[in-house]
Amino acid sequence: MAEEIINKIATSGIVSIDLEDYYPKETLVEFDLKPFLFMEMILKEKDFRQQLKEQDWQQYTGKAVAVYCSTDAIIPRWAYMLVVTYLQPIALEIIAGTKDDLLNNLFLKNIETIDFAVFREKRIVIKGCGDLEVSAFAYLEITKRLLPYAQSIMYGEPCSTVPVFKRRR
Repeated sequence: MAEEIINKIATSGIVSIDLEDYYPKETLVEFDLKPFLFMEMILKEKDFRQQLKEQDWQQYTGKAVAVYCSTDAIIPRWAYMLVVTYLQPIALEIIAGTKDDLLNNLFLKNIETIDFAVFREKRIVIKGCGDLEVSAFAYLEITKRLLPYAQSIMYGEPCSTVPVFKRRR
C-alpha cells in the first residue's frame, strides 16, 4: 500500500513573505537638472526659471519622479523646491534623489502598511527569488520591522532557507 504524502511545509507554521507583493506599482522616472544648467555646470536663475516654464510637464502626469542632477554641479536647495512646484500638481510622488532612491522610498511606504503584530511569535521566511529585482534595502527594512515580533526569520523558500534570526527563550 502506498504511503500518504504529507506536505510538512504546509503544516510547519512557517509564514512566507514575498517582497514582490510590496514592490511599487507606480511608473518611476527621473528628472535630471543637468540639461537646465549653463554648460551643464552652472545654475543661472533667470535661465533656469525660463527653461522650467517651457518644460513639457505633462509627461510626468501620474508618475513617481526622482529629481536629481547627474553632474557634480552645486545646485541650490531652492532649485529643487522650484521643480516641485511644477511636479506637485501632476506627479504621484516626488523625491530628491535617483530612481533607485525613489524605488526604495516607495518600497518603504508599502512595507509600512504591514501590521507586523500579526507576526508575533511566528516563524517567517522572506522569499528570496522572484521575477522582480528586490533591493537589499527592502530586505533590510522588512527584517528591521520583523525583529521585535518574529520567533525566527529566514531567507529563501520554505523548503530551503538560510537562518537569519532566532529569538532566544
